[in-house]
Amino acid sequence: MTDENPVKTRREGGVFEVTLDRPKANAIDLKTSVLMGEAFQAFRDDDTLRVAIVTGGGEKFFCPGWDLKAAADGDAVDGNYGVGGFGGLQELRDLNKPVIAAVNGIACGGGLELALSADMILSADHARFALPEIRSGTVADAASIKLPKRIPYHIAMELLLTGRWFDAEEAHRWGLVNEIVAGDQLMDRAWELARLLASGPPLVYAAIKEIVRDAEDSKFQDAMNRVTGRHLRTVDVLYGSEDNLEGAKAFAEKRDPVWKGR
Repeated sequence: MTDENPVKTRREGGVFEVTLDRPKANAIDLKTSVLMGEAFQAFRDDDTLRVAIVTGGGEKFFCPGWDLKAAADGDAVDGNYGVGGFGGLQELRDLNKPVIAAVNGIACGGGLELALSADMILSADHARFALPEIRSGTVADAASIKLPKRIPYHIAMELLLTGRWFDAEEAHRWGLVNEIVAGDQLMDRAWELARLLASGPPLVYAAIKEIVRDAEDSKFQDAMNRVTGRHLRTVDVLYGSEDNLEGAKAFAEKRDPVWKGR
């Protein structure tokens, strides 16, 4: 297996594409996880980039999660996964830009958890999903936290407790994926959506993402008080920005706004 460059990146305008390309199955070892974290950190810190797409190389696998063969060869399961945690995305702090997962094939275990770390999920029609960790005597930790908050509790628990496989249609039915796309059209659709988001107001996106994170375990009024009191950094920046004024001006002048991100 050749994995000299397991993480490939491409940028066009404000869109940044990250492709996990580690044949045969795009499994993630420590080296790959660190490289993915570096890629997403660079995306987070580059003000010219607005939206990211994460996908897998090839047509069969998005990502099956942790590389068990590498673990058997001494790649520690509890090692240093890099700045963003496993897969570089799910623990990356202050990532206030939209991320789209384009699931091009099998997404199981940590691969499904990687997709769950995105803000939107597009699925190829042939993609399949599972959380099979229970069969190897371990726990899908990130999915155990996230999944019951994303889909009906009893369905999430069934998937976690049985490790069974499910297809794109079922994933869409439970609201786990936003859209199912023919495999040969997946990346075109992902880029179409990414370009749409990249044309939008970046400061508003940042505020939305921070509000959502902050409010996740808060009472409604407590969260609202932090927003209206401008206690969240991104909200405070937004309400004092040129873009905030531009939105009102564009509406009054009946024209499209020109977002500057400041």
